[in-house]
Amino acid sequence: MAGMIRKLLISGVATKVIQEARKPQNQAKIKQAIADFQAKRSGKRPGGTSR
Repeated sequence: MAGMIRKLLISGVATKVIQEARKPQNQAKIKQAIADFQAKRSGKRPGGTSR
């Protein structure tokens, strides 16, 4: 019983995340966050300067 409720809850959350990700303003935020993360991992800064 608990496993079924957990799956329903996860399904509901996943549906909401997908709906939010489809909005254009959120797509821009997601792309920027990914670019920032990749720049941080590679050691490069978005402005082209390093410490």
